Amino acid sequence: MIPPRASFPEGFVFGAATAAYQIEGSSFGGCGPSHWDTFAATPGNVVRAEGGAVACDHYHRWREDLDLVRAAGFDAYRFSTSWSRVMPDGVTINPEGLDFYDRLVDGMLARGLQPFLTLYHWDLPAALSDLGGWRNRDTCLRFGDFTETVIRRLGDRLATVATINEPWCVAWLSHFLGAHAPGLRDIRAAARAMHHILLAHGIAVERMRGLGQTDLGIVLNFDHAAPASDSAEDKAAAATQDAIFNRWFLEAICHRRYPAEALAGLEPHMPAGWRDDMALIGQKIDWLGINYYTRHLYRHAPGTAWPSCADVAGPLPKTQMGWEIYPEGLEQFLTRIARDHTGDLPLYVTENGMANDDHAGQPDPVREDFIAAHFNAAQRAIAAGVNLRGFFYWSLLDNYEWAEGYQKRFGLVHVDYETLERLPKASYHALSRALARN
Repeated sequence: MIPPRASFPEGFVFGAATAAYQIEGSSFGGCGPSHWDTFAATPGNVVRAEGGAVACDHYHRWREDLDLVRAAGFDAYRFSTSWSRVMPDGVTINPEGLDFYDRLVDGMLARGLQPFLTLYHWDLPAALSDLGGWRNRDTCLRFGDFTETVIRRLGDRLATVATINEPWCVAWLSHFLGAHAPGLRDIRAAARAMHHILLAHGIAVERMRGLGQTDLGIVLNFDHAAPASDSAEDKAAAATQDAIFNRWFLEAICHRRYPAEALAGLEPHMPAGWRDDMALIGQKIDWLGINYYTRHLYRHAPGTAWPSCADVAGPLPKTQMGWEIYPEGLEQFLTRIARDHTGDLPLYVTENGMANDDHAGQPDPVREDFIAAHFNAAQRAIAAGVNLRGFFYWSLLDNYEWAEGYQKRFGLVHVDYETLERLPKASYHALSRALARN
């Protein structure tokens, strides 16, 4: 059973999360092309060559969707602004795009929902991608301009602001592993993106502080990295992956440094003068968002280029994504991050959820159990002294799951992609009962 609201601390924030490109539809409202549109249009990149042109049509159906957030009993809604909608060419303001987000934020407030904004959730304007995207330092400055534009329009009504969602995905997954837009497999590109995405965060925070904006943070994703065996080689492989995935961004923000295990492979490819940026990157934030889904097992892969690691299939039950269900990892990250890096800084679980091959009108017990197990893990971390302030389920709606297209369903609400009808799942109703106020 999902733990009830009353079993969490007073004032604990419960919410649902989405991202602009995954739900809005990129062909409406003067939105320009992003590098995800071009990535999806390239054969072989996305399942069934699906893109986000329509997605869930949230651009037109946002009222209905916010009603679903309110009806579930959530306190907050985590959403993102599309850079391509606000600035179709990356620099020129589209008034129609800003008007949309103005209406959206007002709609949240009218329903008693706290707006938790993420400025950037992966939809880089194609015009900036043409100029090198996150490989190009100038993109960081353009992101600062975008940030100022959004905050000047919306900032007076926002509960919190996150600069960037999951920089590991923006940089490593997209520039080294090639699984996301722009689909590169180049260590030099990855090293530059790994640094520049953090520099963009630092510039955005500085710009927002200058505007008097408060409650600023960033959202990092964490993936429990465990060795496939007790061998020293496998332990070293897992430590390297932990440094790249979990410690690179965290240590830069909290300690103004990069972990040695990751720098060993990336430093020769880093942009010149990168050390001079660390003070800006590591300036004070007000909270940290933690996205957590799964764990991976790693073994040493001799004879391969750095980082010389390979995944090993784990034994635990898996979601539709093939990810192991490992709620213990959430507790471990929350306690580890608070102990070693953030102290009493407020933390939020900004994403946690599962993809399941579910269908409208059918029981959804696997997702209910998943939510219950991760709520329990969060409660154990709170009991251990972690300053955890809230928990956001991913996602409100079934949506465009990036390179997986529309096959993988993370939503509490089923979306029929032919009719775009929304139908709350059994897990939506179970969570709503748990969040009910006595």
